[in-house]
Amino acid sequence: MEPLRVLVVGCGNMGTSHALSYLASPHFEIAGVVSRGEKSRDALAARLGGCPTFGDYREAILAVRPDAVCVATYPGTHAEIARFSLENGCHVFVEKPIATNMEDAEAVVSLAKKNGLALVVGYILQQHPAWNLFVHQARQLGKPLVMRMNLNQQSCGAEWETHKNIMSSLSPIADCGVHYIEVMCRMTQSKPVRVHAIGALLTNELPADRINYGHLHVVFEDGSVGWYEAGWGPMMSETAAFVKDVVGPLGSATIIGNKEAGSADIDAHSKTNAIQLHFSKLGSDGRFEKDDKILNTTCEPDHQGLCDLEQEFFLRAIRGEADLADHLESALGSLRVVLAAERSFREGRSVDLA
Repeated sequence: MEPLRVLVVGCGNMGTSHALSYLASPHFEIAGVVSRGEKSRDALAARLGGCPTFGDYREAILAVRPDAVCVATYPGTHAEIARFSLENGCHVFVEKPIATNMEDAEAVVSLAKKNGLALVVGYILQQHPAWNLFVHQARQLGKPLVMRMNLNQQSCGAEWETHKNIMSSLSPIADCGVHYIEVMCRMTQSKPVRVHAIGALLTNELPADRINYGHLHVVFEDGSVGWYEAGWGPMMSETAAFVKDVVGPLGSATIIGNKEAGSADIDAHSKTNAIQLHFSKLGSDGRFEKDDKILNTTCEPDHQGLCDLEQEFFLRAIRGEADLADHLESALGSLRVVLAAERSFREGRSVDLA
């Protein structure tokens, strides 16, 4: 089969990683790269060995007529670029979230289905073997589950600039929260029914109606509960920056993160290193019957390896070898929860999700 020609829109961290995945694959060919900044697109094009560069995604799509478009821009532009790509017959890989509101997200999904085109959202943890093992272990703990997760990031320099750009359209609990709400849904295999959130603005570098710290609490139909916390910026503490912990009647499962990595290190965000299993059963002497067990996961893919797996999934989707129904439903469902969390914070009340 001829390689699929893909246009990469966005030349930051994720756009670069996805472009390198396409470059390494015999099944893709890079048709060009797009960025509003000339410096970033020229740098990526040079790293790829040379390819056409563009400052406008519409111009690029109409000029090169790619088979597929990879959308790796800031969240506020995801829906418009995905929609234009689908309208012009392109399969779409779009970084999470699909959009910054449900109306646009549902419209993009409907358009992909109507046009018979593949739409894959960058839920990187869905392709992660160690995280899938974590989900499997959580399901062995009985019900209800208590899920405790966060991803705080002490950022400065370019990382803080990136965070401020993202927060122009979404809070930290929404942007990264979609990953962990999606994981919670897979762990419980239950429907979220209510969400509550709190937040705070800890900087004068953002508008007064924004927050750079938030904490959401979600209740599931089966009685399970979970929380997710995220704060970004130079003021954030590195203490307890990475918590991934699930507790059930039969014990707990905990990801043991890399404590030496900085909280803003993108390669450390998805790494598990090891999963610690704890068993709650007590013997006749009132002590634990079994010792904790450590599952070594250090052979897991790094960030680039995970991006490669995402693009392999995108390829299967384009070829019709992957059913996208559950994938797209989980993308819409997790986005619905985090947007309701933002609404909860603004209105100062819990929001029912039914």
